[in-house]
Amino acid sequence: MLAVSLPACFSSNKNQGERLYTQHCSSCHGDQGQGLARLIPPLAGADYLALHRAELPCLLRNGQNEPIVVNGIRYHNVMPGEKGMSPAQLTNLLNYIENNWGNKSKPRTIREVEEQLAACK
Repeated sequence: MLAVSLPACFSSNKNQGERLYTQHCSSCHGDQGQGLARLIPPLAGADYLALHRAELPCLLRNGQNEPIVVNGIRYHNVMPGEKGMSPAQLTNLLNYIENNWGNKSKPRTIREVEEQLAACK
């Protein structure tokens, strides 16, 4: 029974995360998460990911229009939100971003992402 209910609370579908990144993120953040000079922050090796882990689902869902600091550099550009992504898709996308290009993070669960989305302002 545990194996049947496990997918409902945990998602590690790296292929979906990579596809979602390519479709929704790479045109700005780059195919390797490198960002664009001082205009668009990098995701590769980004301290922001670990420092703001609990906020990232809301940031992806609602977008960003406030200044942020990534690896000591201030960025202030608009990032559109992805309101159409399900919690499972957001989980897979975040698991992909947070575990590639030098990033190492514990895997997220769908339940964790749903709880963080419920706390969005």
